[in-house]
Amino acid sequence: MSQLTLQEVENIAHLARLRLNDEEKTLFQGQLSAILDYAKTLQQLDTDDIPPTTSALPLDTVMRADAVKASLPVEDALANAPDVQDGSFRVKPVL
Repeated sequence: MSQLTLQEVENIAHLARLRLNDEEKTLFQGQLSAILDYAKTLQQLDTDDIPPTTSALPLDTVMRADAVKASLPVEDALANAPDVQDGSFRVKPVL
């Protein structure tokens, strides 16, 4: 296991805009080193026969088919609106 130095942990914390005390630096030193070792292990896997993909999930169920259905009546949609004008929600302008 290759161990990150405390200076490297401090640099990472600086880049992430984190203030760490000495105890946290020591804790993250071990945790970050373990993560990097795991990534190194993953890089050793032979993936030559695996085609590149953009998703690990099948894309055949991404969207449901469109279906025409009755919509909510305007009166019901506006029933709890704090302000209504000409059958629409009335809101303050956002500039």
